[in-house]
Amino acid sequence: MGRYQRHHQWRKGEKHTEDDEESQTFLMEFANSGYYKRTSPKLLYLLFLSFLSCSFILAPHLFSTNTTFSLFYSTMVENEGLAAEMDVNIPLCSSIANGTICCDRSSIRSDICVMKGDVRTHSASSSIFLYRSKDGSSLKNYVAGVVEESEELEHEKVKPYTRKWETSVMDTIDELQLIAKKDTLGMHHQCDVEHDVPAVFFSTGGYTGNVYHEFNDGIMPLYITSQHFNKKVIFVMLDYHTWWITKYGDILSQLSDYPPIDFSGDKRTHCFPEVTVGLRIHDELTVDSSLMEGNMGIVDFRNLLDRAYWPRIRSLIQDEEREAQEKLSASLTSESPLEIENEVQEHQVRKPKLVIISRNGSRAITNENLLVKMAEEIGFEVNVLRPDPTTELAKIYRALNASDVMIGVHGAAMTHFLFMKPGSVFIQVVPLGTVWAAEEYYGEPARKLGLKYIGYQILTRESSLYDKYEKDDPVLRDPKSVTKMGWEYTKKIYLDGQTVRLDLGRFRKRLVRAYDYMNHRLNKHPHLHSQ
Repeated sequence: MGRYQRHHQWRKGEKHTEDDEESQTFLMEFANSGYYKRTSPKLLYLLFLSFLSCSFILAPHLFSTNTTFSLFYSTMVENEGLAAEMDVNIPLCSSIANGTICCDRSSIRSDICVMKGDVRTHSASSSIFLYRSKDGSSLKNYVAGVVEESEELEHEKVKPYTRKWETSVMDTIDELQLIAKKDTLGMHHQCDVEHDVPAVFFSTGGYTGNVYHEFNDGIMPLYITSQHFNKKVIFVMLDYHTWWITKYGDILSQLSDYPPIDFSGDKRTHCFPEVTVGLRIHDELTVDSSLMEGNMGIVDFRNLLDRAYWPRIRSLIQDEEREAQEKLSASLTSESPLEIENEVQEHQVRKPKLVIISRNGSRAITNENLLVKMAEEIGFEVNVLRPDPTTELAKIYRALNASDVMIGVHGAAMTHFLFMKPGSVFIQVVPLGTVWAAEEYYGEPARKLGLKYIGYQILTRESSLYDKYEKDDPVLRDPKSVTKMGWEYTKKIYLDGQTVRLDLGRFRKRLVRAYDYMNHRLNKHPHLHSQ
């Protein structure tokens, strides 16, 4: 992950100020021009009658503190402000005419193109054709404004991945050719499969394989782009991976009623009434409700995860209950009634649940066993998760959805905070050199989800780098100066080159605070005890 410069929008009011200055200049020139001296008496008489008529209509405003001109200008500003607000909140190319291509290239993160009409795929040439009837209107609608084009062929190129600014990874993404041309005597690719619902084209290449990027660059933008179709949409994937479909199939089933299509592998010509090429993305691991139809936000996305994973979780629970029942039947002959009663009472007491996301190798907590012991002494029920790329997401979701507190060291696995319920506590251990990334990628998004976020920035003595470098070395003394040298240095030194040994006395304060907070919630909301 590399830093990027944000795309700056014009500040509200800049255009208004310019208009105001122009209006004032116009009025001053009008008053000082000598216009009245050069005008004929007849024209002056007509102007006088017009002024009297306007005075009767605007009489209530003539006696107010604002002038008539300022009234008109105020109305103009309000209308322009409303229009500007609508432009900001309504995605470009969200509604286009039949037979047109509209491309939104305004975002630094991704390009989006929409084709509407007779749209046909041709995977052999990595192309999507839009055939325009003879009586069709303009072929292309640019973001900067409507541009009337001639009826000759139009051509756009798009790489449907959400890291447009990052050249190195975008060079690995397949490019699609979007071509609009006239339907001449039916000389075009015949439909092998006709669909009556729109399609969304996107790539599962790039950084796929890293759970942060899979959610941030893929799953969440897919939700943002396709949610308004209400599952009546088909996903067409470039860089198709069967394992990706298996891993995220539960989520895809909540976004589409149709099986996904492998664009390169399926050589048939698929015909659609509309296609969207590329995905919209708002920010790191979040959904901006002001940019969504129906004001859907990050909590709505999490609710979708809930619907996606609970069928599988119920199946897991049923299997476990069956096994527990078998064990209980076997133990009835060996345990006394008193022992069984004590076990039941223990399970009825609801302790705050703590999940520790464990790491091996770089950024591992080397005294994790002592952390577990301390947490149990404080009063937590502790569960240590060691997820790997093959771990079923439904199992991770189940553990974190039922947890009250999650602890983990900064890294891609922190993406799983999305699986926690709003109101839970997320403690991120922040190693040296990762302060900005920890806050940007996980801290702020966690707050937007409604979690109580605690960032634990380690001291130099808590890092294994403390034993590798001199105390006055910039690596320890000034990590910012090192990270500014580039991603390679950050990755080699701070991400791959250090482990963490927590100062348990210092860390305990955060853990006690989290415990007290959750105990207060559980007592204030007794229904949480049963969850």
